[in-house]
Amino acid sequence: MNPKLMRGISGISVATCLFIFVTGCHTGQKKSLSTDSNKYILPDSLYKTLQIDTVGSCKVVNMVTLTGQVDYNEDNVVKIYPLVSGLVTGVQVMLGDYVHKGQELAVVHSMEMAGYSSELVSAKTNLEVARKNLQVTIDMYHSGLASQKDSLSAVASFDQARAELNRVNEILSISDAGASSGNEVIRSPINGFIVEKTITNNTMIRPDNGNNLFTISDLRNIWVIANVYESNITDIHLGDSVHITTLAYPDRIFAGKVDKMMDVLDPVNKVMKVRIVLNNPGYLLKPEMFASVKVINPENRDMLCIPQKAVVFDNSRYYVLLYRNNSHIIITPVKVDMSGENRYYISGGLKVGDRIIGSQTLLIYQALNT
Repeated sequence: MNPKLMRGISGISVATCLFIFVTGCHTGQKKSLSTDSNKYILPDSLYKTLQIDTVGSCKVVNMVTLTGQVDYNEDNVVKIYPLVSGLVTGVQVMLGDYVHKGQELAVVHSMEMAGYSSELVSAKTNLEVARKNLQVTIDMYHSGLASQKDSLSAVASFDQARAELNRVNEILSISDAGASSGNEVIRSPINGFIVEKTITNNTMIRPDNGNNLFTISDLRNIWVIANVYESNITDIHLGDSVHITTLAYPDRIFAGKVDKMMDVLDPVNKVMKVRIVLNNPGYLLKPEMFASVKVINPENRDMLCIPQKAVVFDNSRYYVLLYRNNSHIIITPVKVDMSGENRYYISGGLKVGDRIIGSQTLLIYQALNT
Protein backbone atom coordinates (compact mmCIF):
# COMPACT_ATOMS: atom_id res chain seq x y z
CA MET A 1 0.00 0.00 0.00
CA ASN A 2 1.09 3.52 -0.65
CA PRO A 3 3.10 4.80 2.33
CA LYS A 4 1.54 8.21 2.05
CA LEU A 5 -1.98 6.70 2.18
CA MET A 6 -1.00 4.65 5.24
CA ARG A 7 0.30 7.71 7.02
CA GLY A 8 -2.98 9.56 6.20
CA ILE A 9 -5.17 6.76 7.57
CA SER A 10 -3.06 6.54 10.71
CA GLY A 11 -3.40 10.29 11.24
CA ILE A 12 -7.18 10.14 10.86
CA SER A 13 -7.43 7.21 13.33
CA VAL A 14 -5.32 8.99 15.92
CA ALA A 15 -7.37 12.19 15.53
CA THR A 16 -10.62 10.25 15.78
CA CYS A 17 -9.52 8.47 18.94
CA LEU A 18 -8.35 11.72 20.48
CA PHE A 19 -11.73 13.38 19.70
CA ILE A 20 -13.68 10.49 21.22
CA PHE A 21 -11.50 10.53 24.34
CA VAL A 22 -11.79 14.27 24.85
CA THR A 23 -15.54 14.24 24.19
CA GLY A 24 -16.06 11.36 26.60
CA CYS A 25 -14.11 13.10 29.33
CA HIS A 26 -16.07 16.31 28.84
CA THR A 27 -19.42 14.47 28.95
CA GLY A 28 -18.49 12.64 32.13
CA GLN A 29 -17.45 15.88 33.80
CA LYS A 30 -20.74 17.59 32.82
CA LYS A 31 -22.79 14.70 34.22
CA SER A 32 -20.90 14.82 37.49
CA LEU A 33 -21.48 18.58 37.87
CA SER A 34 -25.18 18.17 37.12
CA THR A 35 -25.56 15.54 39.84
CA ASP A 36 -23.80 17.74 42.42
CA SER A 37 -25.93 20.77 41.60
CA ASN A 38 -29.17 18.84 42.32
CA LYS A 39 -28.11 17.92 45.84
CA TYR A 40 -29.70 20.49 48.18
CA ILE A 41 -27.87 21.48 51.35
CA LEU A 42 -29.75 23.55 53.89
CA PRO A 43 -27.88 26.82 54.55
CA ASP A 44 -26.86 27.40 58.16
CA SER A 45 -28.43 30.86 58.09
CA LEU A 46 -31.80 29.34 57.14
CA TYR A 47 -31.44 26.43 59.56
CA LYS A 48 -31.07 28.84 62.49
CA THR A 49 -34.54 30.28 61.74
CA LEU A 50 -36.29 26.94 61.26
CA GLN A 51 -38.63 25.17 63.63
CA ILE A 52 -37.94 21.45 63.84
CA ASP A 53 -40.92 19.48 65.16
CA THR A 54 -41.02 15.95 66.50
CA VAL A 55 -43.75 13.55 65.48
CA GLY A 56 -45.80 12.54 68.49
CA SER A 57 -48.95 10.69 69.52
CA CYS A 58 -52.01 12.77 70.44
CA LYS A 59 -55.53 12.24 71.64
CA VAL A 60 -57.82 12.50 68.64
CA VAL A 61 -60.02 15.57 68.72
CA ASN A 62 -62.72 15.56 66.08
CA MET A 63 -63.37 19.13 64.97
CA VAL A 64 -66.32 20.27 62.89
CA THR A 65 -66.24 23.77 61.36
CA LEU A 66 -69.57 25.58 61.03
CA THR A 67 -70.66 28.99 59.85
CA GLY A 68 -72.54 31.25 62.23
CA GLN A 69 -73.59 34.74 63.15
CA VAL A 70 -73.43 36.84 66.30
CA ASP A 71 -76.90 37.69 67.61
CA TYR A 72 -78.52 39.37 70.59
CA ASN A 73 -79.18 37.39 73.72
CA GLU A 74 -82.96 37.46 73.40
CA ASP A 75 -83.32 36.97 77.16
CA ASN A 76 -81.69 40.38 77.63
CA VAL A 77 -83.48 42.35 74.90
CA VAL A 78 -86.30 44.83 75.55
CA LYS A 79 -88.50 46.31 72.83
CA ILE A 80 -90.22 49.56 73.80
CA TYR A 81 -93.66 50.19 72.29
CA PRO A 82 -95.78 53.37 72.52
CA LEU A 83 -98.67 53.28 75.00
CA VAL A 84 -100.44 56.20 73.34
CA SER A 85 -100.53 58.02 70.02
CA GLY A 86 -99.10 61.51 69.59
CA LEU A 87 -96.17 63.63 68.42
CA VAL A 88 -92.63 62.58 69.32
CA THR A 89 -90.34 65.30 70.68
CA GLY A 90 -87.19 65.45 72.75
CA VAL A 91 -85.45 62.31 71.43
CA GLN A 92 -82.37 62.07 73.62
CA VAL A 93 -80.43 59.11 72.20
CA MET A 94 -78.86 57.81 68.99
CA LEU A 95 -78.45 54.31 67.62
CA GLY A 96 -75.61 52.55 69.46
CA ASP A 97 -75.77 54.76 72.58
CA TYR A 98 -75.39 53.13 75.98
CA VAL A 99 -78.29 54.00 78.30
CA HIS A 100 -79.00 53.41 81.97
CA LYS A 101 -82.15 52.09 83.56
CA GLY A 102 -84.64 54.94 84.01
CA GLN A 103 -82.87 57.26 81.54
CA GLU A 104 -85.21 59.44 79.46
CA LEU A 105 -85.22 58.46 75.80
CA ALA A 106 -88.01 60.59 74.28
CA VAL A 107 -91.29 62.39 75.01
CA VAL A 108 -94.65 61.91 73.26
CA HIS A 109 -97.14 64.78 73.27
CA SER A 110 -100.50 63.04 73.35
CA MET A 111 -104.16 64.00 73.47
CA GLU A 112 -104.78 60.69 75.21
CA MET A 113 -102.37 61.66 77.98
CA ALA A 114 -104.08 65.02 78.23
CA GLY A 115 -107.35 63.11 78.68
CA TYR A 116 -105.79 61.00 81.41
CA SER A 117 -104.59 64.16 83.13
CA SER A 118 -108.14 65.47 83.05
CA GLU A 119 -109.39 62.16 84.42
CA LEU A 120 -106.88 62.46 87.25
CA VAL A 121 -108.30 65.82 88.28
CA SER A 122 -111.86 64.45 88.10
CA ALA A 123 -110.91 61.33 90.05
CA LYS A 124 -109.33 63.39 92.83
CA THR A 125 -112.39 65.67 93.01
CA ASN A 126 -114.82 62.74 93.04
CA LEU A 127 -112.83 61.02 95.76
CA GLU A 128 -112.89 64.12 97.93
CA VAL A 129 -116.65 64.49 97.42
CA ALA A 130 -117.19 60.81 98.20
CA ARG A 131 -115.07 61.10 101.34
CA LYS A 132 -117.08 64.07 102.66
CA ASN A 133 -120.37 62.41 101.72
CA LEU A 134 -119.30 59.28 103.56
CA GLN A 135 -118.40 61.24 106.68
CA VAL A 136 -121.74 63.11 106.66
CA THR A 137 -123.72 59.90 106.09
CA ILE A 138 -121.94 58.16 108.97
CA ASP A 139 -122.70 61.10 111.27
CA MET A 140 -126.36 61.08 110.20
CA TYR A 141 -126.52 57.30 110.68
CA HIS A 142 -125.26 57.62 114.26
CA SER A 143 -127.86 60.39 114.84
CA GLY A 144 -130.64 58.24 113.45
CA LEU A 145 -131.19 60.51 110.46
CA ALA A 146 -129.84 58.04 107.87
CA SER A 147 -130.46 54.37 107.39
CA GLN A 148 -127.89 51.62 107.28
CA LYS A 149 -128.53 51.31 103.54
CA ASP A 150 -127.57 54.95 103.06
CA SER A 151 -124.39 54.36 105.01
CA LEU A 152 -123.44 51.31 102.91
CA SER A 153 -124.16 53.21 99.69
CA ALA A 154 -121.85 56.03 100.80
CA VAL A 155 -119.09 53.52 101.57
CA ALA A 156 -119.49 51.93 98.11
CA SER A 157 -119.33 55.34 96.41
CA PHE A 158 -116.17 56.17 98.30
CA ASP A 159 -114.54 52.85 97.32
CA GLN A 160 -115.45 53.38 93.67
CA ALA A 161 -113.99 56.90 93.65
CA ARG A 162 -110.79 55.64 95.26
CA ALA A 163 -110.48 52.78 92.75
CA GLU A 164 -110.92 55.21 89.85
CA LEU A 165 -108.17 57.45 91.22
CA ASN A 166 -105.87 54.43 91.60
CA ARG A 167 -106.59 53.39 87.99
CA VAL A 168 -105.69 56.80 86.59
CA ASN A 169 -102.57 57.03 88.77
CA GLU A 170 -101.50 53.58 87.58
CA ILE A 171 -101.87 54.60 83.93
CA LEU A 172 -99.89 57.76 84.50
CA SER A 173 -97.18 55.90 86.40
CA ILE A 174 -96.78 53.37 83.56
CA SER A 175 -96.46 56.16 81.02
CA ASP A 176 -94.32 58.23 83.41
CA ALA A 177 -96.46 61.32 82.71
CA GLY A 178 -96.83 64.31 84.94
CA ALA A 179 -100.13 65.04 86.60
CA SER A 180 -101.09 67.70 84.10
CA SER A 181 -98.37 67.62 81.40
CA GLY A 182 -100.25 65.55 78.84
CA ASN A 183 -96.95 63.89 77.87
CA GLU A 184 -95.72 60.31 77.89
CA VAL A 185 -92.07 60.15 78.94
CA ILE A 186 -90.32 57.10 77.44
CA ARG A 187 -87.57 55.75 79.70
CA SER A 188 -85.17 52.84 79.42
CA PRO A 189 -86.25 49.85 81.54
CA ILE A 190 -82.73 48.32 81.61
CA ASN A 191 -79.06 49.15 81.19
CA GLY A 192 -77.91 48.47 77.64
CA PHE A 193 -77.30 49.67 74.11
CA ILE A 194 -79.81 51.20 71.71
CA VAL A 195 -79.67 48.55 68.98
CA GLU A 196 -82.79 49.68 67.14
CA LYS A 197 -84.41 53.11 66.82
CA THR A 198 -87.43 53.82 64.60
CA ILE A 199 -88.40 57.37 65.60
CA THR A 200 -87.01 60.87 65.31
CA ASN A 201 -88.24 64.24 66.51
CA ASN A 202 -91.64 65.21 65.05
CA THR A 203 -92.55 61.61 64.26
CA MET A 204 -96.32 61.15 64.53
CA ILE A 205 -97.41 57.94 66.23
CA ARG A 206 -100.80 56.77 65.01
CA PRO A 207 -103.33 55.04 67.29
CA ASP A 208 -102.98 51.79 65.29
CA ASN A 209 -99.16 51.84 65.38
CA GLY A 210 -97.75 48.43 66.30
CA ASN A 211 -94.06 49.10 65.73
CA ASN A 212 -91.52 49.37 68.51
CA LEU A 213 -89.86 52.73 69.10
CA PHE A 214 -86.58 51.44 70.56
CA THR A 215 -84.87 48.11 71.13
CA ILE A 216 -82.38 47.92 73.99
CA SER A 217 -79.98 45.03 74.52
CA ASP A 218 -77.45 44.26 77.21
CA LEU A 219 -74.48 43.05 75.15
CA ARG A 220 -72.46 41.78 78.10
CA ASN A 221 -73.32 38.32 76.87
CA ILE A 222 -74.46 37.40 73.39
CA TRP A 223 -75.56 34.43 71.31
CA VAL A 224 -73.83 32.88 68.34
CA ILE A 225 -76.23 30.96 66.10
CA ALA A 226 -74.41 28.32 64.02
CA ASN A 227 -75.65 26.32 61.03
CA VAL A 228 -75.29 22.52 61.12
CA TYR A 229 -75.73 20.65 57.85
CA GLU A 230 -77.37 17.23 57.86
CA SER A 231 -74.04 15.45 57.33
CA ASN A 232 -72.67 16.94 60.57
CA ILE A 233 -75.70 16.56 62.85
CA THR A 234 -74.37 13.36 64.47
CA ASP A 235 -71.06 15.12 65.28
CA ILE A 236 -72.68 17.90 67.35
CA HIS A 237 -73.75 17.36 70.95
CA LEU A 238 -75.19 19.50 73.71
CA GLY A 239 -72.34 20.81 75.87
CA ASP A 240 -69.61 20.41 73.22
CA SER A 241 -66.78 22.93 73.55
CA VAL A 242 -66.67 25.56 70.84
CA HIS A 243 -63.96 27.91 69.55
CA ILE A 244 -65.22 30.96 67.66
CA THR A 245 -63.28 33.37 65.47
CA THR A 246 -64.46 36.43 63.55
CA LEU A 247 -63.24 38.48 60.63
CA ALA A 248 -62.73 41.44 62.96
CA TYR A 249 -60.49 39.48 65.37
CA PRO A 250 -58.92 36.63 63.32
CA ASP A 251 -56.20 35.91 65.90
CA ARG A 252 -58.54 35.83 68.91
CA ILE A 253 -60.48 32.74 69.97
CA PHE A 254 -63.74 33.08 71.91
CA ALA A 255 -64.52 29.92 73.87
CA GLY A 256 -68.01 28.69 74.65
CA LYS A 257 -70.25 25.62 74.69
CA VAL A 258 -73.21 24.41 72.68
CA ASP A 259 -76.08 25.63 74.85
CA LYS A 260 -79.11 24.63 72.81
CA MET A 261 -79.86 22.54 69.72
CA MET A 262 -82.95 23.36 67.68
CA ASP A 263 -84.13 19.89 66.65
CA VAL A 264 -85.73 21.08 63.43
CA LEU A 265 -84.25 22.02 60.07
CA ASP A 266 -84.59 25.47 58.60
CA PRO A 267 -87.04 24.98 55.72
CA VAL A 268 -85.12 27.36 53.44
CA ASN A 269 -81.45 26.54 54.12
CA LYS A 270 -81.96 22.94 55.26
CA VAL A 271 -79.71 23.38 58.29
CA MET A 272 -80.17 22.79 62.00
CA LYS A 273 -79.47 25.77 64.23
CA VAL A 274 -77.40 25.51 67.40
CA ARG A 275 -76.91 28.24 69.97
CA ILE A 276 -73.72 29.18 71.82
CA VAL A 277 -73.89 31.65 74.72
CA LEU A 278 -70.76 33.78 75.16
CA ASN A 279 -69.61 36.42 77.59
CA ASN A 280 -68.69 39.58 75.71
CA PRO A 281 -66.01 41.49 77.63
CA GLY A 282 -65.34 44.89 76.14
CA TYR A 283 -68.35 44.45 73.85
CA LEU A 284 -66.02 43.13 71.13
CA LEU A 285 -68.62 40.90 69.53
CA LYS A 286 -71.40 42.80 67.84
CA PRO A 287 -74.73 41.51 66.49
CA GLU A 288 -74.72 40.54 62.80
CA MET A 289 -70.98 39.72 62.79
CA PHE A 290 -70.03 36.64 60.75
CA ALA A 291 -68.47 33.89 62.89
CA SER A 292 -66.49 30.74 62.16
CA VAL A 293 -67.52 28.10 64.71
CA LYS A 294 -65.31 25.07 65.45
CA VAL A 295 -67.05 22.40 67.53
CA ILE A 296 -64.54 20.24 69.43
CA ASN A 297 -65.44 16.63 70.20
CA PRO A 298 -62.61 14.58 71.83
CA GLU A 299 -62.42 10.86 71.03
CA ASN A 300 -61.04 8.07 73.20
CA ARG A 301 -58.08 7.08 70.95
CA ASP A 302 -54.57 8.19 70.00
CA MET A 303 -53.03 8.85 66.57
CA LEU A 304 -49.82 10.27 65.16
CA CYS A 305 -50.13 14.02 64.88
CA ILE A 306 -48.13 16.74 63.14
CA PRO A 307 -48.58 20.53 62.86
CA GLN A 308 -50.59 21.65 59.84
CA LYS A 309 -47.89 24.18 58.92
CA ALA A 310 -45.40 21.31 58.48
CA VAL A 311 -47.45 19.80 55.63
CA VAL A 312 -47.28 20.61 51.92
CA PHE A 313 -50.16 19.64 49.62
CA ASP A 314 -48.98 19.00 46.07
CA ASN A 315 -50.19 16.82 43.21
CA SER A 316 -53.20 15.69 45.26
CA ARG A 317 -50.97 14.32 48.03
CA TYR A 318 -49.69 15.47 51.42
CA TYR A 319 -45.94 15.71 52.04
CA VAL A 320 -43.65 16.51 54.96
CA LEU A 321 -39.92 17.19 55.05
CA LEU A 322 -38.22 14.49 57.12
CA TYR A 323 -35.08 16.03 58.61
CA ARG A 324 -31.92 14.00 59.22
CA ASN A 325 -29.31 16.73 58.87
CA ASN A 326 -28.71 19.80 56.73
CA SER A 327 -27.66 17.70 53.74
CA HIS A 328 -30.18 14.91 54.25
CA ILE A 329 -33.79 16.12 53.98
CA ILE A 330 -36.33 13.65 52.60
CA ILE A 331 -39.63 14.56 50.97
CA THR A 332 -41.97 12.04 52.58
CA PRO A 333 -45.61 11.43 51.60
CA VAL A 334 -48.03 11.00 54.51
CA LYS A 335 -51.62 9.80 54.78
CA VAL A 336 -53.81 12.38 56.50
CA ASP A 337 -56.89 10.84 58.14
CA MET A 338 -58.42 13.98 59.68
CA SER A 339 -57.61 17.49 60.78
CA GLY A 340 -57.82 19.01 64.23
CA GLU A 341 -57.04 22.43 65.61
CA ASN A 342 -53.75 23.42 63.88
CA ARG A 343 -52.79 19.77 63.43
CA TYR A 344 -53.23 16.77 61.15
CA TYR A 345 -53.80 13.21 62.33
CA ILE A 346 -51.87 10.76 60.13
CA SER A 347 -51.78 6.99 59.77
CA GLY A 348 -48.80 6.43 57.51
CA GLY A 349 -45.41 7.70 56.34
CA LEU A 350 -43.90 8.62 59.74
CA LYS A 351 -43.27 7.19 63.18
CA VAL A 352 -43.10 8.60 66.68
CA GLY A 353 -39.86 10.50 67.23
CA ASP A 354 -39.23 11.45 63.60
CA ARG A 355 -38.09 15.04 63.15
CA ILE A 356 -39.78 17.16 60.51
CA ILE A 357 -39.33 20.74 59.35
CA GLY A 358 -42.12 22.87 60.80
CA SER A 359 -41.49 26.26 59.18
CA GLN A 360 -40.46 27.58 55.76
CA THR A 361 -41.73 24.22 54.54
CA LEU A 362 -42.93 25.26 51.10
CA LEU A 363 -39.70 27.16 50.38
CA ILE A 364 -37.51 24.15 51.16
CA TYR A 365 -39.88 21.76 49.36
CA GLN A 366 -39.56 23.80 46.17
CA ALA A 367 -35.78 23.95 46.51
CA LEU A 368 -35.61 20.15 46.83
CA ASN A 369 -37.72 19.74 43.69
CA THR A 370 -35.57 21.97 41.46
